[in-house]
Amino acid sequence: MAIAKAERLMNLALCLLGTRRPLSKRELRESIEAYLEASSDDSFNRMFERDKDDLRELGLVIETVENLDGEVGYLARRDSNRLPAITLDAEEAAALGLAAKVWQQARLAGAASGALQKLRAAGLPEDVDPYEPHGALEPYIPVHEAAFEPLMLACRDHRPVAFDYRKATAVRPEPRHVEPWALECWRGHWYLAGWDRDRGAERVFRLSRITGKVRTRAGRYTADVPDVVTVRETVAGWAGEIADRSALIRLRTGAGYPLRAKAVSVRELGGGWDELEIPYGHGLDAWLVEFGPDVVVLEPAELRADVVDRLRAVAKG
Repeated sequence: MAIAKAERLMNLALCLLGTRRPLSKRELRESIEAYLEASSDDSFNRMFERDKDDLRELGLVIETVENLDGEVGYLARRDSNRLPAITLDAEEAAALGLAAKVWQQARLAGAASGALQKLRAAGLPEDVDPYEPHGALEPYIPVHEAAFEPLMLACRDHRPVAFDYRKATAVRPEPRHVEPWALECWRGHWYLAGWDRDRGAERVFRLSRITGKVRTRAGRYTADVPDVVTVRETVAGWAGEIADRSALIRLRTGAGYPLRAKAVSVRELGGGWDELEIPYGHGLDAWLVEFGPDVVVLEPAELRADVVDRLRAVAKG
């Protein structure tokens, strides 16, 4: 069946590329044997629409043209589907190969391999092997969340989505309606940046806290999509990497070395405790909770309250 479909797609592509005028569905059906064997008009229509979408997914630019009689036709102009020669030096080829290798353990492995084959055909030097097992670099981006693939497609196609999301301070997930902008991997965790329609504001969601299925929704975006740099800064801020103030905490002696590494100042209090001044940004409360009874927040009051809320949520299960 896979061979039959590949042959059908090839025949459809040749028909669309070989014509000088738009071909109607009827003409395409009469020209391709697999379409002639379709059991009904509905079966042919479904098969044709799938094939057309598959060819577009592969990169073929298919135009839809309506003639004076109102009949719809299709063609793929050669000038629209011809790429200039691609020339890559050794460094560029190595970088592209390394990028493809990143996804070999993720859901994008097939797409990465396919893209690499296209680059080979377009001039990627044969002596560059991105899958060489003895390379000095072994990139790896973990993608375990089921929400990654549907959100990646939604970001690409600009489709609003809906999903259930459990905040760190909440016991149960809540429904969210989001216009997804971009996915970012930050310190081993995937985040979605987008426009939260329910709250009318920009939000960042950690994929590991999305429960259930991601559902796409019809309609267009209602908010402008910022550039990539802005999205990266947004994710960094929500991940706690951007601090605009300081917090004062009490830390048990001999514990919390990651906190000590970030500390602006450390003062011994005696009795097995030290006082630390650390940068305070979004997400610090979630990080402090991980240290359990070894950390006590002194100030500011809102950070202390956030940590207490998170601890209570954990205690409730």
